[in-house]
Amino acid sequence: MSTFFAGLDWASQTHAVCVLDERGAVRERIEVEHNAAGLATLVRQLRRYGNPPVAIERPSGLIVDTLVAAGLPVVPIHPNVVKATRPRYRSHGAKSDASDALLLADLLRTDGHRFRLLAPQSDEILALRALVRGRDDLVATRVQLANQLRSLLESFWPGAAVVFADVDSPIALAFIERYPTPESAARLGPKRMAAFCAQHAYCGRRSPEQLLERLHAAAISSCGELEMEAKGELARSLARTLMPLVEQIRRLSSRIEHHVASLDDGRILMSFPRAGRICAAQILAELGSVRERFDSDEHLAAEAGVAPLTYQSGKSKAVAFRWACNHRLRAAITCLADNSRHAHAWAASVYARARARGCDHPHAVRILARAWVRVIWRAWIDRQPYDPARHRGAQLLMATAQG
Repeated sequence: MSTFFAGLDWASQTHAVCVLDERGAVRERIEVEHNAAGLATLVRQLRRYGNPPVAIERPSGLIVDTLVAAGLPVVPIHPNVVKATRPRYRSHGAKSDASDALLLADLLRTDGHRFRLLAPQSDEILALRALVRGRDDLVATRVQLANQLRSLLESFWPGAAVVFADVDSPIALAFIERYPTPESAARLGPKRMAAFCAQHAYCGRRSPEQLLERLHAAAISSCGELEMEAKGELARSLARTLMPLVEQIRRLSSRIEHHVASLDDGRILMSFPRAGRICAAQILAELGSVRERFDSDEHLAAEAGVAPLTYQSGKSKAVAFRWACNHRLRAAITCLADNSRHAHAWAASVYARARARGCDHPHAVRILARAWVRVIWRAWIDRQPYDPARHRGAQLLMATAQG
C-alpha cells in the first residue's frame, strides 16, 4: 500500500491537487494549469512521492489519460460520494477546489479499499466509444432541429411536414428546400412530383398522387404574405442545416457498423436477438473490454440502471427508480430489450408478464432488460455468442409450449 495519497479536483482552466501521507497530514498542495506544461509539472511533482494513487471525480478525459500514460494509479470516485462525504470534513456548506482535493485524497487514504483502480480500455474500445458517443450527440442535435422544423411547418404549411414519413429524411429535406412555402408548390402536379421522387430515389410505397393528396389534405394557414415568406426562408434554412448533419450521421453509422463487426466482443453482442450493429456498438462502448470491471450481473444491472433501488429500515421497505447510473448504457440495453420482444418468444413472454402485473411500457422494458443483462453478462464473461440452446429461460419456455 502506498504511503502517500493524492486527490485531484479537476476544472477547465486549473487543477487543484493535494498530497497526504499515511497519517492524513498534508505534504503538498499543487495547482497546475490545464496545458501541456502544467500537466507535465503535475506528473513530475507526483512522481516525487513514488507514483501515489490519484483520486479524481471523473473516469475519462485528457488529464486522466495523462496520468494513466505516466503510470500513475487513477481511482475514480463518483461525485455523489464526494458530495455525501463533505459534511464529514466540515459543517458549513462552503466548497473550494483545494478542499475537495484534500477530501478526495483522504477518502482514498481511509476508504481506498472500497474503490476500484481505473483499468485502461483497449484502443479499439476507446475508438468505438468516441465514435458512438459522437454519433449519439449528433443524433440528439438532429432530433432537436427536426422538432424545430416540424413545429415551424405546422404553423404555416402543415402538409410539408407530413408528405413524407420523416421530416428529417433526405427526401423530405430536399422537398422543403425546393418548396418552402405553399406558393412555391402551387404548380406541383403528379408529373412534377413523380420527377422529384425519381430524382431523389424515393423508395416509399405511395404514388405521386397519394403524396399530393397528403400534401393538400393538411390544414391551410392564414398567414400573411410577408409572414409566409419569412417562415418559408426559415424552413429552408433549417432544411439546409439538417441535410449535411443527416449525411454525416449516416457516414458515422456506417463506420461504427464496420468497426463493431470487426471486434470479437462486438460479434458477441450482435448475436443477441434484434441487437443490430448500432445498438451492439452502443452497449459495447459502455461495457468496455475489462472483464474485471463488473464482478456480477447485479453489478452490471446497477451500472446500466435496470435494477431498482431498495430502501429498507425496520418494517418499512420501498423500491425506487435508479437515477444514478450510466445513462448511455441504460438507453442501449433497453433499446435491445424493446427490439428483442418482437423477435424472441422468451423476451415477449417476460415483457407480457410484466405488463399483466400492471407495469407500464418503460417499466416492463426495464424488467426485460434486467433479464437480458444476466444473459449478456454471462456471454461477455465466457466470450461466447448468444446461444438459445444454452439459455435456460428460453428452453423452459419452449418446453412448456411443447408440453
